[in-house]
Amino acid sequence: MRTLTVSQVAAASNVRMETVRYYERRGLITKPPRSESGYRMFTQVEDIQFIKRAQEIGFTLEEIRGILNLYKSEEFLPSKEMHQLAQAKVQEIDEKINRLQQFKALLEQVTTCPVSMMPLPKSQCPVIQKCKGG
Repeated sequence: MRTLTVSQVAAASNVRMETVRYYERRGLITKPPRSESGYRMFTQVEDIQFIKRAQEIGFTLEEIRGILNLYKSEEFLPSKEMHQLAQAKVQEIDEKINRLQQFKALLEQVTTCPVSMMPLPKSQCPVIQKCKGG
């Protein structure tokens, strides 16, 4: 298998070198062996790409670690674990959507205020009042 330096694996994976190092520190990719000159020699381009794609669709690094472990250790993914993970993510997404809708409604209150009424006293700003707990 072809080995790459950290800069090469970062370029091949379309991430920054710091990202590769971070994944290594977090245990998402295995510590690579070192060359005779001391360079770390990586082979995990596909793993890094998998991690980035999983992050982009909304999985946390801890969730990705679990998915990677299942993927690498089993021929078939355990359907019960994947089903539970999917159910938990659906609930999390629903909660996020609810929070975002509430936030949008709050911002819409601000945007419906005529510019001629600006500036508003702090006591009348819906955003400030919400942040203060009002």
